[in-house]
Amino acid sequence: MNIKNLIYALTALSFTIVIGGAIYEHLAVVPIWSAAPPRSLAMFQGEYGLHPEMFWKPIHPVTLALFVVTLILSWKSARRRNVLISFIGYVILLIVTATYFVPQLMAILRTTYTNTIDANLTERAATWEMLSLIRLAILIGLSLTLFLGLTKTSDLRANGSPH
Repeated sequence: MNIKNLIYALTALSFTIVIGGAIYEHLAVVPIWSAAPPRSLAMFQGEYGLHPEMFWKPIHPVTLALFVVTLILSWKSARRRNVLISFIGYVILLIVTATYFVPQLMAILRTTYTNTIDANLTERAATWEMLSLIRLAILIGLSLTLFLGLTKTSDLRANGSPH
């Protein structure tokens, strides 16, 4: 296996880990905290509260760095388009995440715990979850684009064209 293939595979793996984390959160975490806020937000509070940022903060920079290296290594190959589409889409989603999803989530999670259920907060949580599932579907589509690049050559074609 040459270095270009190895780096590409590591990028695809890292991107898949991002998606795996998102799927896990949507299956195991989001349904709990969004069920009856602020009462259901207790899972994030206290000394033993859940801290998902311990996963998200390191995985995104690693994935971005791998994308950049893969893009550089794939620039003159048939894979360039797959990497570029996936990378640009991922960066756009990270910007949307930083400007909408994280602030909205933090606003919900920072709500003071009470033993009651706030209908407005529950509605905001449901909207966040629906939009986050759309974001996840886009990520999965981008990952398929990236994986399809693995079927292409990592070197220039005989005619010198990357296409």
